[in-house]
Amino acid sequence: MANNKSAVKRIKINKRNRISNRYYKTSVRTLTKLFFKNLKLSKEDQTTESKEKLRTILNSIYSFLDKGTKKNVFHKNTAARQKARLASHLATYSKTTT
Repeated sequence: MANNKSAVKRIKINKRNRISNRYYKTSVRTLTKLFFKNLKLSKEDQTTESKEKLRTILNSIYSFLDKGTKKNVFHKNTAARQKARLASHLATYSKTTT
């Protein structure tokens, strides 16, 4: 247990920040899994609806990564690397479908 007021306050702040950080990190992980699942399905389906769904999911991931970077949940280079990798997966998918 904490021995002074400032230590107690830091414990509360750390708990609050951990919950906020977990929200961004789990959302990105979940959406990434959904993106790859839909990417695999889109390779078989190849309709404009599936491509639009991929775009929507990718935009959501970008949004969470950018907001998390702004709030120091992710390092800026980590977010940029993840965005680049996802974009390259989508680009290779687009090349194989055309």
